[in-house]
Amino acid sequence: MSLSLGIVGLPNVGKSTLFNALTRKSVLVANYPFATIDPSVGVVAVPDERLWKLSEFSKSAKIVTAAVEFVDIAGLVKGASAGEGLGNKFLSNIRETDAIAEVVRIFEDEDIIHVSNKIDPLHDIEIINMELIFADLETVTKRLQNLGKEIKQGKKEAVIEEKLLEKLKIALEAGKLASSISADAFESPILRNLHLLTSKKILYVLNKKSGGKNLDEPRNGAVDERFVKLMDFLKNNGAGYVIVDAAIEQDLKDMSEEEKREMRSGLGGMDNGIDNLIKKSYEILNLITYFTTGEDETRGWTIQKGWTAPLAGTAIHNDFKDKFIRAEVIEWNKLLSAGSYSAARERGWVRIEGKEYVVKDGDVMEFKI
Repeated sequence: MSLSLGIVGLPNVGKSTLFNALTRKSVLVANYPFATIDPSVGVVAVPDERLWKLSEFSKSAKIVTAAVEFVDIAGLVKGASAGEGLGNKFLSNIRETDAIAEVVRIFEDEDIIHVSNKIDPLHDIEIINMELIFADLETVTKRLQNLGKEIKQGKKEAVIEEKLLEKLKIALEAGKLASSISADAFESPILRNLHLLTSKKILYVLNKKSGGKNLDEPRNGAVDERFVKLMDFLKNNGAGYVIVDAAIEQDLKDMSEEEKREMRSGLGGMDNGIDNLIKKSYEILNLITYFTTGEDETRGWTIQKGWTAPLAGTAIHNDFKDKFIRAEVIEWNKLLSAGSYSAARERGWVRIEGKEYVVKDGDVMEFKI
């Protein structure tokens, strides 16, 4: 299945540098606003050591990883919702993605200009989110205006939608994201069909710079107040975030894993920010991985959390849903622990599951159709 995250942010915060590091795909990176105009798309492998262990177990000839799609979108400026800069194009590109990776800069560097002429990550977030809110408010207001005729006709669905739209309008006018509104079983499909920008999940990507003045690094025994405020905002909103050094990750992208480890060690044992970002992105899209493994290949299949076995089978082929009979299922670690499928069967660890089985992350499956 193909689900995507749009990489967004103000100009010159490191979006395209991050995209290059993610995808090993060259896109234009320049030190001026709007260096990226048309969105670039890259499909990125999800780091998963379970896949490699299963491949060794099966002595597979090939490994195919699960993947997530990233879209590098042009830099937003204040006034984008009113068409400033590349506003309309920017907003339409975000609308086509399933979630947002919002990049904010947490380093100071006089050689890299900032559109606000100051480094304040929380202020950057407020600018971006308010532009998304303004765009959604326009969508909601127009829909309310167009709903009048259906309301007069007494259509039940229109009455439900009006109630939802009124709730959304109040929240958006108060500067809140559409995702802050709870929708019941009747309202949820309507909310999805509105395709509101702020109803998408947001993962905040905090971009730092090796050797620079990073706000997350204590100086004189204290963490920068701007970073403290940023952390308070993320905590209070229950927002997910990762810290990445996009420039370093881009430098490392073509190195072997061993070379990367040596480089990271020389830089003070930095975390693998890119792997953390990919994994977090996979999570906020509500995705999980199940596996098939054998001599020909070991493969990770991407599905939505909560899918039943017949639906999960469509990741392999659409016919699997209608032709599904049953599936043999075992947890990946139990299979490795058993040492072979025959030993796992003897221990009763290989289960036969039917159409109602909800697939779990890490299941190894063999479909019977």
